[in-house]
Amino acid sequence: MASKKPYVCGIGPAFEVIGGKWKALILWELHLQPRRFGELRRLLPGISEKMLIQQLRELETDGIVAREVFREVPPRVEYSETKLGATLNAALGPLADWGDRYAKRVEAARKAAQASA
Repeated sequence: MASKKPYVCGIGPAFEVIGGKWKALILWELHLQPRRFGELRRLLPGISEKMLIQQLRELETDGIVAREVFREVPPRVEYSETKLGATLNAALGPLADWGDRYAKRVEAARKAAQASA
């Protein structure tokens, strides 16, 4: 994460690591257990193979995700969160809770608007 951007607080570097649509979701899926590439593709509908590869590489470079290659026939690769990734996942938990509450609030507001229209 070699960035030269000045930050006012820790949110800047954190979002630099998990910014974008997929990284936080990938990390969340690795929270409970290591996953193979195909599993991640199934768990994250809408992500392209190219994007998943790119995001996993960036997370690995940042020390958030570990990639383990098993020398088997056929070869097997698993991705897991690192200790640093686990601390990031723990920090994302409250943000996910906030997002759930926000989504429910927005849905309730939309239903109320439709009912009054």
